[in-house]
Amino acid sequence: MALDITKLELHVERNNTEHRTNEISVNRLMLRRGQRFQLTLYTTRKVLPETDTVFLTVETGGKGRWKVELVESCSSSFTMGITSPADACVGSYKLSFRLGSENAVPQLLTNLVLLFNPWCAEDWVYLPEEAERQEYVMAEQGIIYTGTRHYIGSRDWNYGQFEEDMVDICMKLLDMNPKCLRDPAEDFSARCNPIYVARVVSAMINSNGDHGVLAGLWQPPYSGGVAPSHWDDSVEILQRWYSSNFSPVKYGQCWVFAAVMCTVLRCLGIPCRVVTNFQSAHDTDKSLTIDEYYSDNGLQPKESPDSVWNFHVWVEGWMKRPDLCGDSTYDGWQVLDPTPQAKSEGVFCCGPCPVKAVLEGHTDLKYDVPFVFAEVNADQVTWMLMRDGTKHRLHTDTSNVGQNISTKAVGADRREDITASYKYPEGSQRERRVYEEAVRRGEMTKWCGVLPAPQVPQKPPKVTLQITETGLAINGKDLELCLTLSSKHSAPRELSVHLIAQAMRYTGVPDCQVWSAVENVRLQPRQDHKIPIWIPFSLYGTKMLDNDSLKVSAVVRDKQHPGEVYFTDEDITLQSLKLNIETQESCEQYSEVTALITFHNRLSVTLKHCSISLKGSGLLFGTMETK
Repeated sequence: MALDITKLELHVERNNTEHRTNEISVNRLMLRRGQRFQLTLYTTRKVLPETDTVFLTVETGGKGRWKVELVESCSSSFTMGITSPADACVGSYKLSFRLGSENAVPQLLTNLVLLFNPWCAEDWVYLPEEAERQEYVMAEQGIIYTGTRHYIGSRDWNYGQFEEDMVDICMKLLDMNPKCLRDPAEDFSARCNPIYVARVVSAMINSNGDHGVLAGLWQPPYSGGVAPSHWDDSVEILQRWYSSNFSPVKYGQCWVFAAVMCTVLRCLGIPCRVVTNFQSAHDTDKSLTIDEYYSDNGLQPKESPDSVWNFHVWVEGWMKRPDLCGDSTYDGWQVLDPTPQAKSEGVFCCGPCPVKAVLEGHTDLKYDVPFVFAEVNADQVTWMLMRDGTKHRLHTDTSNVGQNISTKAVGADRREDITASYKYPEGSQRERRVYEEAVRRGEMTKWCGVLPAPQVPQKPPKVTLQITETGLAINGKDLELCLTLSSKHSAPRELSVHLIAQAMRYTGVPDCQVWSAVENVRLQPRQDHKIPIWIPFSLYGTKMLDNDSLKVSAVVRDKQHPGEVYFTDEDITLQSLKLNIETQESCEQYSEVTALITFHNRLSVTLKHCSISLKGSGLLFGTMETK
């Protein structure tokens, strides 16, 4: 009697639960590579292993062999356990079977999606700790840190990697990358490698040069799109891109690019976390130094090749790096930056860059280690542009760049400082040795063939300056600061003091001047002199609507010795108005919940046309908005 298949049972709910993908779907097979799943086939008679042969065919992907074993057999059905290789290509598959011989006509069993598997020890993305897997793969909400090094703020973000259509959108994102469009077979075969996939995703999150997800814009007006500060949800961004026939969504800035990439990597199964670097350098010439210029009255020009951003956000993906060495030296967290700052091998992407390589100054390794090293550990040189066209070197700061590198803690809504994973303590001999090693291995050395001269220790200044806040910097209130001048000289000094405040974009680029003042001071020997700084809200209010912080600068000249110039500056972040949310003590699924949202207007003006938006992955369908 012939053997025929009468019914197929995919065990979707059980398989997906065991593969930790049941939040993606309970109707479609969503599997992780290197882990067994089961199928039951109902037949017209009992399967006889001695005479009956079943051939399974997996289409799409590489040539790795899938393991098949008979789990159970009875008179009218048999259950197979199927295990994909731990290095199988991620993507969509067709599973077919043939009865009797390899020449029989194949019959489609099912379509399935295969993802990376951080629970599988043989997978390159294996992450040993369960708590970390829950945070970096399974968590759909997170916190992104912004602000300045002194005032670290936070944004709640909905990653929503398991929301409806997300896995299909992420697979389409891979299919739309230029490498796939040029050679689909080669691209599909490379998707076994998380290094390759992560680099592709880094390029596809921005729209520079491809059909990427987000268009960037770093200054208003944001006409024809959404201001970057208004986004708090990756799902809406990815759905807009998908439904618009892959037109770029407008607009993103660094935290938006990073958050969307985090969603895609977590959906694909690559452990990922969002990281914020405060005082983040943008080194355009790979010199590992940042040159900042000021006019002789303290004004920072709008255009400068190098810059120090108040903060910059990227992601880290967890994976092995056997392409770099034979051992596990560079395995672990890898920097990936989808913000289109510079090209890497002709494409606007960055990484994967081993964090361990950054820590040790190994700037000759793939990918983009010099760029990331400069972001966290470049030396900052401050110059003053004199009226006669010359420039005067004020000082070199070896510790300003790369501070309070932050990510959300595992299992808690608090900030974890991970600076020590990127750099040794500032001021330590080891940190300086690493910097010298980075320069020696870096691009500038290759171009020029010489090493930079050793730094000469700077003489302590005769006058020291410090700008401090004397009250809370709250948006809507007058800003109160203080400039303190200190002298260790034995004689009085006649000084002229130029003070200036500029509204700054978070990228370190000035937008406009807000306030200025000039004072003459007689500084007594070995004494402090304090100059109060008062910047009323009426001056800065409207100029801060689209800007991130105020940069307050002070230039001090010795009238008796005009060549002696002293400088300091401080970035001031204004605290935003907060919402207070109160909910009932217990909430039941599928039942209405009442919440009280309270907002206190601290401004001296009436706010009009206000709205409150509510989002929650798995709680709300779309966005609830109240005006």
